[in-house]
Amino acid sequence: MGCPRTNCLATASAPWPLAPSGDTDRRVYTELFEAVVGQTPERLPARGTGVTMPLAVRELLNANGVELERVERLAEVITERMPGRLAEHRDEVLRTGQVLPGAAAALRAVHEAHDMVPTVVTGNLRGSAEVKLRLFQLDAYLDLSIGAYASDNHMRPALVRTAQDRAAIRHNHPINAHSTVIIGDSLEDVRTGREGGARVLAVASGTTSAADLRNAGADRVVPELTDTAHILRLIREIVSEPQSTTGPHPIRRQV
Repeated sequence: MGCPRTNCLATASAPWPLAPSGDTDRRVYTELFEAVVGQTPERLPARGTGVTMPLAVRELLNANGVELERVERLAEVITERMPGRLAEHRDEVLRTGQVLPGAAAALRAVHEAHDMVPTVVTGNLRGSAEVKLRLFQLDAYLDLSIGAYASDNHMRPALVRTAQDRAAIRHNHPINAHSTVIIGDSLEDVRTGREGGARVLAVASGTTSAADLRNAGADRVVPELTDTAHILRLIREIVSEPQSTTGPHPIRRQV
């Protein structure tokens, strides 16, 4: 029997509801590199690229001259320890991070909507995403069990299908590209949707301009999340429109 809540799988590209939490992630990279490799890294992963954490760890090791034959083993060790080390810095995350205006209300509205299932598709490891979302009390509005994380696959577009499959099994209802909307604020979020099989509602929160998000192929672009009714309306508009199966998505108007 189909579940009436699965007309739309709305996925937050975590941690998009949160403003950047200072340099906490980079501190974690530095501390774990020092602990595992035994030296201080001279180069850290670039900010705001949207690359998954496992790939960022490999970039960290390669950029700092770690021998190629040691990279995979050390990357596994560092990646495994990242959520626990991040949790040790919870006070710093709370002090330097903040929930974007309207984000909590938007997530709550999607959670309460009869025709939507909210979850996350993220380049964070599952443990790291859970730490961040729970610290800011956003986890209550998301079904994290059907989300997809860098722990599942280090390539972000592949995570869309993982979340769709998990949601379909949980709700006994098919979930596909037509009924999945990613909400994110970076070019990588748009690429994840386009390549992974989802529509995209982009938020010009300040990390990427509205024009760039629109030109990258987002189905809709909004300046912020404060108008909850408008966000829900746009999600429903997006899934009601036909989607081309070949070539890039049509570029939509900014609303």
